[in-house]
Amino acid sequence: MKYYIIAGERSGDLHAANLIKQLKRQDPAAQIRGWGGDMMQEAGMELVHHYREMAFMGFAEVFRSLRKILGFLKACKADIQRYQPDVVILVDYAGFNMRIAKFAKRQGLKVFYYISPKIWAWNQGRVHTIKKLVDRMFVIMPFEEEFYARFNYKVDYVGNPVHDSVIDHVPTPDFRQRNRLYNNKPIIAVLPGSRRQEIENMLHVMLSVLPSFRDYQFVVAGVSNFAREYYEQYNKDPNIKIVYDQTYDLLSHAKAALVTSGTATLETALFNVPQVVCYKTSPVSYVIGKLVIKVPYISLVNLIADKPVVTELIQDDFTPRKIVAELKQVLFDKYFLKQQLDGYALVRQKIGGFRTAERAAELMVQYLQER
Repeated sequence: MKYYIIAGERSGDLHAANLIKQLKRQDPAAQIRGWGGDMMQEAGMELVHHYREMAFMGFAEVFRSLRKILGFLKACKADIQRYQPDVVILVDYAGFNMRIAKFAKRQGLKVFYYISPKIWAWNQGRVHTIKKLVDRMFVIMPFEEEFYARFNYKVDYVGNPVHDSVIDHVPTPDFRQRNRLYNNKPIIAVLPGSRRQEIENMLHVMLSVLPSFRDYQFVVAGVSNFAREYYEQYNKDPNIKIVYDQTYDLLSHAKAALVTSGTATLETALFNVPQVVCYKTSPVSYVIGKLVIKVPYISLVNLIADKPVVTELIQDDFTPRKIVAELKQVLFDKYFLKQQLDGYALVRQKIGGFRTAERAAELMVQYLQER
């Protein structure tokens, strides 16, 4: 069968790549084409367009890039029409992918969605659009199955791919030596995100608290999408190190972490690393977000646990003084630390022990064959 897969950011690239590997196992004759990243291409997909040009963040940033986004949409639709796949598989990235879903449905193509848009967080009315446009939804948050059931829409909970990735990770034993890290100083991991806007809004503030933690080394999780020179502007102290594309190894060795809200908060929890969640966006995007977001938390850890497991320092609360106070709590307050680690255990229990990509691919091929 012919598959067309679209992912628009780094985490989607990883999860789609694992899905592609499993689709090829379930369907040895699979032909796979799409939009995504290096990992999807390495897994065997014919890459049409790289996500790095499509990683826009926040309402204001999307509005300023609207003409470019419309051009991408036009090109993607034309390529799908030429390829005529048996199914279009959309991976998260709702703003772009929901428009592709509408187009694909008009073309009479099957539409699967892997990793649901976060409509439970805002604009819940979009569930009715999803019911019309998406033939099968494969969700990765345990609460999403119940959310969709309220609208009489059956979805498949396939577990969480982050959980699988963390379980499968084998730590590099010489991680410290390879990256010239101090052996005698515990590590505070700094995860500033993988989008330029996130890094520029967050990283300098995260690193500004280093003078309060001189017995520790701060290690930044860099991504190779950006030149090393881009990160080096933040590397002004010998106690600051930068490692590239080694986030899981970094978390395997970290004593605590400062984490930009997103998938990384869940990854950090599954590695059992105490964390402080940080988030800052443009003033316009923040005001709009406050008006439309319907959930009480922004971190996946708190959303899955359905209670405040990790502290969230958002916008005006994201200050050096508050970062220092919260980081000291997770490092030195044993009661606070126990509460957080107990919350992590609850998150693991709720996620369950699925093999996510394998389960999703198995169901996808099964549904296509039933057709």
